[in-house]
Amino acid sequence: MRNLFEFLSKYYYWLLFVLLEAASIALLFSYNSYQGSVWFSTANIISGHIYEWRSAVESYFSLQQANKALTSHNVLLEQQLSAAKKQIAELTNDATALKAAVPAGYNIIQAKVVQMTLDKKDNLITIDKGSADGVKKDMGIVSGSGVVGIVYLVGRHYSVVIPVLSSQSNISCRIRNKGYFGYLRWLGAERDYAYVEDVPRHAHYRVGDIVETSGYSSVFPQGISVGRVICTFNSPDGLSYRIKVRLSTDFSNLRDVCVIDNAPMQEQLEIIHAAQDSMAVRTDQ
Repeated sequence: MRNLFEFLSKYYYWLLFVLLEAASIALLFSYNSYQGSVWFSTANIISGHIYEWRSAVESYFSLQQANKALTSHNVLLEQQLSAAKKQIAELTNDATALKAAVPAGYNIIQAKVVQMTLDKKDNLITIDKGSADGVKKDMGIVSGSGVVGIVYLVGRHYSVVIPVLSSQSNISCRIRNKGYFGYLRWLGAERDYAYVEDVPRHAHYRVGDIVETSGYSSVFPQGISVGRVICTFNSPDGLSYRIKVRLSTDFSNLRDVCVIDNAPMQEQLEIIHAAQDSMAVRTDQ
């Protein structure tokens, strides 16, 4: 309290000056309309700018929050769109890719895999098309990415297929643009790999080269993808190469397939066999 009195006694003239200034300003604006209007106009302008700045700052931060929410929502929508596209692609099975896997001039029968084994030595696949749909024994089966197998048994509405992943499978193939031939066999265990046997030792190729069907049978036309070269081994007898191939068909996710109508190839083989028989008869004479 004593300190307060000392402060007031020391600076009383400053306090008196401030009070008198405040009183004079109040009297000036109270009894003079022009100065009052100027004061209020100026005060309104300043307060207006202050409120405007405040509103801008609040809008900025609210827009930041809105942008964050919109960004999160857009990310969610992108994920949903991607999932929807994937589901549509799976449901339609990319019919364009299926048709593109088969050379022009061959009829195809689209089918779905209804049952499949992958953990046995001799795996089997069941498809939902049979003789009523035009499927016959020994027709080739392909997916949008490559060879699947060969029809083994045919019912009226279902068929059983021997896939590449079977010890019973034996498909004639070649290295694309190289002209070297061999036979594709599966040795078990690995679902993604098979081996091309009997490749000549003078063959020249590289890792990554495409292996495709040779067309030298009545099952598959030439040029359907089988897989890609991974590495090379010597054959057990040492007379040829054994090529390890990463299969182009993903059997773990196999759903939709095409049955190849091999009528054109059957006709070609019948003509060849007829010519061979005719030549054999003439030789005997």
